[in-house]
Amino acid sequence: MSYLEPAEFAKKMVDAGEQKIFMSTRDTFIRAMMAGAILGLAAFFAITVITKTGNPVLGAVLFPVGFIMLYLMKFDLLTGVFTLVPLALIDKRPGCDMKGLLRNWGLVFLGNFAGALMTAFFASFILTYGYQIDGGAVADKVAAIGESRTLGYKEQGVLGWFTIFIRGMLCNWMVSMGVVLAMISTSAISKIFAMWMPIMLFFYMVFEHSIVNMFLFPFSMIMGGDFNLMDYFLWNEIPTALGNLVGGFLLVGLPLYLTHVREGKARTPKAVGSKVTA
Repeated sequence: MSYLEPAEFAKKMVDAGEQKIFMSTRDTFIRAMMAGAILGLAAFFAITVITKTGNPVLGAVLFPVGFIMLYLMKFDLLTGVFTLVPLALIDKRPGCDMKGLLRNWGLVFLGNFAGALMTAFFASFILTYGYQIDGGAVADKVAAIGESRTLGYKEQGVLGWFTIFIRGMLCNWMVSMGVVLAMISTSAISKIFAMWMPIMLFFYMVFEHSIVNMFLFPFSMIMGGDFNLMDYFLWNEIPTALGNLVGGFLLVGLPLYLTHVREGKARTPKAVGSKVTA
């Protein structure tokens, strides 16, 4: 395994954030769209496995396949750019400003949504032979998930909203760790292994991921979930995305930047000795 020291991959994180700010509009949107589509397909796959086997652990073990595919193709998720792009501004890279950051986040959001919706349409179409028959057990499962993770939170009021927010924060803590861990090696096998564990953890723990939900909830509505678009945005997508932003940036990107790129001045042995004596 070709291991990189934290100081090396932390600088790579800042470089990646800078690169994403200057990426063309076409490339940013297409890469984001493909990322949303692949992650939606992985979620469809995992839910199908869980429904057919009754084993949620097996679905969680297999779900990371989609994340690994899109990472190796350098496609972008909103959760990833939440973590990486602000670092380019903090590091004061030339030309990196708030306008560029918001442009990147907006394009990636739209691309992820377009890709996830495309997969939701494909999945619903093949389950129902073009909406002619009932979608079966998988459709029932997806509809139930959509209702419980919108109306279920809504029933709890403000505390339900903050529950989604914290689930979103915990989710991107793990997802961004997967992104960062993939940077510790130049070996493809090592990258795959490093990403697997945190992604499996977030899926099994049912933490909220804004891009998975861009697939899951429209799919659920098509399959008969009894909630509307407003329920979806207010009681899932918005608090999830905000939680993803806080979790990715404050719990992964910023700590690594402050302690490995802009690390504090080390204490001298003399200063330490004086303090102990006093």
